[in-house]
Amino acid sequence: MHATVGDRLLMRGRIVGQRDRVAQIIEILGSDGGPPFRVRFEDGHEAIMSPGPDAVVRPVAGRPD
Repeated sequence: MHATVGDRLLMRGRIVGQRDRVAQIIEILGSDGGPPFRVRFEDGHEAIMSPGPDAVVRPVAGRPD
């Protein structure tokens, strides 16, 4: 998984009825754009995450995948 600052991290709900969560990547803590990432959720909450296989990085608009 590779990301840059500004990309969105989409985490799929793991159980029926749980909604997907989206966070903006605000800092890359790993090497070469890899996890862990510091992220900010829509409600302003920040966390450090090492996303699992249910997560997808969505590039910033205008940046190639």
